[in-house]
Amino acid sequence: MTVETRPAPMLHRAWLIAGAAFVALLASAGFRAAPGVLIDPLHQEFGWSRTTISSAVSVNLVLFGLFAPFAAALMERFGIRRVSATALTVIALGAGGTVFMTASWQLVLCWGVLVGLGTGSMAMGFAAMVATRWFVRSRGVVTGVLTAAGATGQLIFLPLIANLAVDSGWRTASLVIAIAALAVVPVVLLVIRDHPADVGTTAYGAPAGTEVTRPAPTAGSVRRALSVLVQAARTRTFWLLAVGFAICGATTNGLVGTHFVPAAHDHGMPQTTAASLLALVGVFDVVGTIFSGWLTDRIDPRILLGVYYALRGVSLALLPQLFTDSVQPSMWAFILFYGLDWVATVPPTVALCIRAFGDAGPIVFGWVFASHQLGAAFAASAAGLVRDQLGNYSLAWYSAAVLAVIASVASLAITRAKQPVAVLAK
Repeated sequence: MTVETRPAPMLHRAWLIAGAAFVALLASAGFRAAPGVLIDPLHQEFGWSRTTISSAVSVNLVLFGLFAPFAAALMERFGIRRVSATALTVIALGAGGTVFMTASWQLVLCWGVLVGLGTGSMAMGFAAMVATRWFVRSRGVVTGVLTAAGATGQLIFLPLIANLAVDSGWRTASLVIAIAALAVVPVVLLVIRDHPADVGTTAYGAPAGTEVTRPAPTAGSVRRALSVLVQAARTRTFWLLAVGFAICGATTNGLVGTHFVPAAHDHGMPQTTAASLLALVGVFDVVGTIFSGWLTDRIDPRILLGVYYALRGVSLALLPQLFTDSVQPSMWAFILFYGLDWVATVPPTVALCIRAFGDAGPIVFGWVFASHQLGAAFAASAAGLVRDQLGNYSLAWYSAAVLAVIASVASLAITRAKQPVAVLAK
């Protein structure tokens, strides 16, 4: 259906949508920043082992990843606005529910299942959907900015959660996260729209003369997501992206995001200091990810991924020698370097998914992101087991460094797509 075009406003509506999406992603990042800070308080209060607590983190990370492609399909069916508002409400329920738990299975239910499903709906597939629907020009930069929202959330919430956990207890920290998630729901409902045609315009940077059309709603969201997976999985590109991104998850959220604070604490560093260092990773990550989005619009994404993963491997190999009871210049250097690289991998990965799979790219990226979270879940549990069995995290850091080199090789092995693979008509 063709709709009459309205006069173009001074500020394209796409930027307002991107701003609201940034705030929503920032709020959803709150509880994902919590695990590394709350492991020790939960261990001290309930006596649960780090392996047990890490298993709840693993459930969260698995569902966070596996639900992402279904969330992208649900957004095609029911709209970005409704799905994201519901997701934020579920995050609030899960975060608030933890204050009543008395057994480890309740930790898995609230922290793992509810928050996992909620944050999975607000995962990077959401960022890819907003960037793909609302932007033609500056898509890489917007993807980088929205990806950086997670790091910004970490920057805001990590020191806050750490201080609240020490001064007022971990329950207060969980309630603050729940309130933050609920507070953003009205912003999502008032500002976000599902498609440019909903406000009578086209995507930012669309060629002159592009018709303002509203796509027909899709049916069968689960079937759509699974069918896209089946067809994408027949390609070599999909598997190389999935392997690389699984290692990306293992070396970021799973290992560093979950275990950096307790690992630093093992060496005598105060928990609040370690949490502040991890928050600084978020500061530099914002810069690195936005810059990566800018580079993605100009440089072959395969080369960018190869370089990012190789540099990450070097930094992780050096990390075990950098831990002390205080922050030395070498640790500051690691935080700067690693922060710039943290999720700089996302814009080129999204670009490769769009380039290889066209309109189905956001859903394909959802599945690639699922591999990211499976890798993160494995690393979170494995590192907790390594710490319980060996008394330190050294083996985990060195293993992650080797994996990062493998991801670099896999990324460089991706062939350049001449045209997108035809993946399922809606």
